[in-house]
Amino acid sequence: MFGGDTLYELRCSLQLAETEREGGFSPHVSPFTAVNDLGHLLGKAGFNTLTVDTDEIQVNYPGMFELMEDLQGMGESNCAWNRKALLHRDTMLAAAAVYREMYRNEDGSVPATYQIYYMIGWKYHDSQARPAARGSATVSFGELGKINNLMSQGKKSQ
Repeated sequence: MFGGDTLYELRCSLQLAETEREGGFSPHVSPFTAVNDLGHLLGKAGFNTLTVDTDEIQVNYPGMFELMEDLQGMGESNCAWNRKALLHRDTMLAAAAVYREMYRNEDGSVPATYQIYYMIGWKYHDSQARPAARGSATVSFGELGKINNLMSQGKKSQ
């Protein structure tokens, strides 16, 4: 699933251009989820032992319009019901110029950052062992560093 910082370059460029040209902005990229929201959703669905991991992948495009074409091909156009249906041509051209000026790579391409979340959760079953209660450990993690000494002393006494 795409994370909250996905396409921040595109979103920022569109907001700046639309604010300058039209006096305000509306979202033109679908909203993305925050990592803590995923944990809450998995927890409310009854999952335990939750893990959420994240990767950031940067893909370079020749320009903003090629990126938008790629997004459309991926089915990732804005799905919000209350979105503004039209973005004027001069605003789009201004956004492409802002994108190029603010984020251009040395080779002339522009980056698009994708933040990807991976989630896993478990639901316990009666046939599975349960984790021990918190605080029930009989050995401290601080003592684990001494385990080699204890093992070698045990071998000497045998």
